[in-house]
Order: sequence, then structure tokens, then C-alpha cells
Amino acid sequence: MSNTHFGFKTVDEAQKAGRVRGVFDSVASKYDVMNDLMSMGLHRAWKAYTVAVANARPGDRVLDIAGGTGDLARAFDKKVGPSGLVVHTDINEAMLRQGRDRLTDSGVLLPTSICDAESLPFPEATFDLVCVAFGLRNMTHKDQALSEMNRVLRPGGRLLVLEFSKVAKPMEKLYDWYSFKVLPQVGQWVAGDAESYQYLAESIRMHPGQAELKAMLKTSGFGHVDVHNLSAGIVALHVGTKC
Repeated sequence: MSNTHFGFKTVDEAQKAGRVRGVFDSVASKYDVMNDLMSMGLHRAWKAYTVAVANARPGDRVLDIAGGTGDLARAFDKKVGPSGLVVHTDINEAMLRQGRDRLTDSGVLLPTSICDAESLPFPEATFDLVCVAFGLRNMTHKDQALSEMNRVLRPGGRLLVLEFSKVAKPMEKLYDWYSFKVLPQVGQWVAGDAESYQYLAESIRMHPGQAELKAMLKTSGFGHVDVHNLSAGIVALHVGTKC
């Protein structure tokens, strides 16, 4: 029996996926509102920056992992055009349903699939770009997920990982106060769920920092990895190019 982290708790590996699913089942209907409140709207700028760095072109094939409510999938669909393809995926059915409905309501019809990033149901070298935004930290076996993302990319294809990271030292105390005192309270007021946002704060602290995640990407087969710190390191965008 192997253990892993669920926030600051230690749990059996077999339990983590179910616990994470419970968190996102609980917050799915308020996810976008909470994102705006928690980040004071900055999540939109972080995602726009990711799309700009990705530089997707007409005809590209893009896999959006942990795509949730579909923000990035919709943005990539505009870039790749009718000759391209964007596949919108998430392991959580409630989140995926929210995203599919939002995309459909805005007139965007994309292939949408429940799938586990640790065992992707796609052939090797299928995609030009793979993107995962705010989803990697919730995965039990991050190294396995990164290897799978590498596998489905064509040679020269790129992986973009947008994720909370290690904040600059002068901001640590303020960030901790905001994360552990303010976020759970806002979660209780808006979503009726303080516990899920306590988990969010804890999961960020347990996630690998910039240097460690860069090393993990290299171990997973990415020959060159750039790291872009955003908002003083609250978030980092890792861009890995497949050898």
C-alpha cells in the first residue's frame, strides 16, 4: 500500500482521486465565480498569457487536460480554426459538463471526453500542443501524467503547464494569510464550502516549485523547458518541448 498527499493529509493513493473528485463535484457550479474572486480576475490574464506563449496556429491539434469550464479550449479553438482540432478533457464529470455546456452556449462544439491524464486514451504523437492549467497538482502520479503528455505529443510539440507555484519570499507571509484565512471564508460565503478551498491552499503548498517541476519535465522527456513566473511566482508557466 502506497501513500500520497491530499493537501496536508496523508492518504492511501487509491483514495486520492475520489477525494479530489469530491472537491470538484462540490465547487463545479461556482468554479468560475470563485476563480474571479480568489484571483481578483488575474486568472484570466494568466490564461491569456498561456495562449499567447503557446502560439497555436491554424491546423494545429491541441489537447486541453483538466480543461474544466473550457476557458482555454475556447481560446485555442479560435487560434487553430476549422482546419485544427481542440480536444477538451477532464477527469471530473461535473466540471466537464459545466465546460461543455458553456462552450455549447457560446456556439463552440468541441470533442469532449472524460479522461485520466495518467493514462491518456490517444495514440503516440497525436498532438502539436498539450495544455494543463491548474490541474497537475491534483494528480496522484505527476511523473506518470507528464510522461503520458510527452507520449501523445509529436516530436517538437510543446507542453504548457500553468500551475500555482512558489511565491517570492517577501510575499510569503501575506500569501499564507490570504490562502489560509481569507480563501476558505470566501469559499464558505460563495460556494457554501470552506473545506474545498482549505484543500486548495494546502495542495498549492505541496506542489513542486518552479525548479523541481522543471526537473520533472526534463525527466519525462522534454529536452528544453522554459519557466515563466507570473504575479511574483504565485503562478508559473512551464513550457516543455518534446525531443
